[in-house]
Amino acid sequence: MLEDYRITGRRAADISASIEGAVGEGALRPGELLPSMRELADRLGVNPNTVASAYRTLRERGVIETAGRRGSRVRPRPATTARDAVRVEVPRGVRDLSDGNPDPALLPPLAEAFAAAAEQGDREPVLYGHAPVEPGLARFARAGLDADGVPDGPVTVTSGALDAMERVLAAHLRQGDAVAVEDPGWGSLLDLVPALGLRTVPVGVDDEGPLPGDVRRALTGGARALIVTDRAQNPTGAALSAARARALRAVLADHPETLLIEDDHGHHIVDLPLHPLAGPTRSWAFVRSAAKAYGPDLRLAVLTGDAVTLDRVRGRQRLGPGWVSRTLQRTVLRLWTGGAVDPAAVAAQYGRRRDALIGALGRQGVTAYGRSGMNVWVPVPDETGAVARLLHAGWAVAPGARFRMGAPPGIRVTVSTLTADDIGPLSEAIGEAIGPETEESRTYA
Repeated sequence: MLEDYRITGRRAADISASIEGAVGEGALRPGELLPSMRELADRLGVNPNTVASAYRTLRERGVIETAGRRGSRVRPRPATTARDAVRVEVPRGVRDLSDGNPDPALLPPLAEAFAAAAEQGDREPVLYGHAPVEPGLARFARAGLDADGVPDGPVTVTSGALDAMERVLAAHLRQGDAVAVEDPGWGSLLDLVPALGLRTVPVGVDDEGPLPGDVRRALTGGARALIVTDRAQNPTGAALSAARARALRAVLADHPETLLIEDDHGHHIVDLPLHPLAGPTRSWAFVRSAAKAYGPDLRLAVLTGDAVTLDRVRGRQRLGPGWVSRTLQRTVLRLWTGGAVDPAAVAAQYGRRRDALIGALGRQGVTAYGRSGMNVWVPVPDETGAVARLLHAGWAVAPGARFRMGAPPGIRVTVSTLTADDIGPLSEAIGEAIGPETEESRTYA
């Protein structure tokens, strides 16, 4: 059918949009062979690098696949969330340590807070035209941000951290712009960036956060935005140290036009101090979600940032959902102010489980990482084999392919529900599954 469809465009973003549109409409069928980069470049009168960039975007979005000299084809099942499909089917009787969920036993009961918020709604109904943010929530959240050293800025509420990031990226960037992201990093974010028509630029990560040299290269190379996880980075557990934050702020000071987005993934589940980066750039956003400490189904995050960014986000939000339910906002406010969660106790629980597994793996001769949060990252020489062997041994872990671009292979183990009795058998199973440690398996950057 390719001869019946004319690919158009002069820019990479336009070419990729033309092809993806044809796939979505059925004009290009699954399995259809696309022109070679040079052939399409000649046909469109553009540089082959432009077509290469368009094809790369389509690969990242899961629309096409490339098999070396055999060329590029439309994927059998085009998808915009390719990484989400890299999951382990967990058979009955196998312990699931792959899902990244918090321990339900550490989440607070919600019934009383919801009931109180509903009663308040009966007395003070929220109607069209009312303020989109609960005033008490904005004040309480802003006070917490002030205490953590986050620069002053307006506050709004979004439907979770990923929703906040999508709105901020869309408020500033255009299709084809490059975004520097952590590698390994949050799989959903690695899907989101190309789904918005943006390009991902990987930056390495160690225990203290993104590597300053990689960030500098990404920004010098043209990346217009940088997304950083401040604490409890998913999947590695990295957390910004004071020294690393200073180094990254120095890099950002040389690139003040960069859009900086910070995700405080570890809010109320880690006991490490926050070292925010905001300040050196004109455009910035800081997001703090209730999901990990209070429950993923709450779907609420607080967002602050510079006035222009927040105005754009709130303006676009008004044209979509309008606002996040004020009843939900009042519920979260009651949970936060009522001491429903003891952050120090929760952090200690996750810390003990993390440290116990890392220590036991160390005694097996296996290097593992997890400075904060609820995940442990284990570099492995053979990711697919390790996942399969662990599944056979009764343990389901997340394959690292969900979280990485150029970083070496690894597996992510969610420690949320581990007990003391699990640590020994699990560490032994991991040691047997991955085999002898190699130089490559000692790093995840």
